Amino acid sequence: MAFEPVMPPYNISDPTATFLSSSCLDFLLIEIVPMAYRITNELEAAAQDPTSTTSDDPPQTTSQPNGTSTTPRKLLDEDEERDAVFYRLETLGYRVGQGLVERFSRDRPRFNDTLDVIKFVCKDLWTLVFRKQVDNLKTNHRGVYVLTDNAFRPFSRMSAEAGGQAVLRAQPFLWFPCGIVRGALAAMGINATVQAETSELPGAVFQIKTIPTKS
Repeated sequence: MAFEPVMPPYNISDPTATFLSSSCLDFLLIEIVPMAYRITNELEAAAQDPTSTTSDDPPQTTSQPNGTSTTPRKLLDEDEERDAVFYRLETLGYRVGQGLVERFSRDRPRFNDTLDVIKFVCKDLWTLVFRKQVDNLKTNHRGVYVLTDNAFRPFSRMSAEAGGQAVLRAQPFLWFPCGIVRGALAAMGINATVQAETSELPGAVFQIKTIPTKS
């Protein structure tokens, strides 16, 4: 149980309001990427072998004549696996972002323009999910917004050991948050693409490109 004060935004008058320890979200963000990789490969294995079943058990090893054992080869190549995991994580995040906005912006006045919506994401949504505001927001005033978080919470406990490919390993942990941002924007009537990258831990940069609606 956490004894930290509840962070805004929240509706204090909501009799059905429930709260969750921030540690639970930390653990979710740590585990969701390996879970997505595991499920993706299990589903692919099941699709190629209808007699197989998916489970949470580790991959079974097969014995070799020389007494060694090996795990089954990956059924997807690296690019296919990456795309499938990205889609799974981004879609999960999208649903979370929609739900958060539907709950935490319902008592707010309607936003006047896109920049007000982006500011809501940078301040309120970021504080709700990552317990801090975005450090920097830039825009070209033509539908592109760049959000910089110098201490992105999901990266706070990641190893940044030199030569350990930390940046490469960290990239998949941005896909779920990208979905959260895109889902939040969609719930407020803004269609956009969201991409994120990191060049040095624990920083992260999110780029939002709004998609004009067809008249």
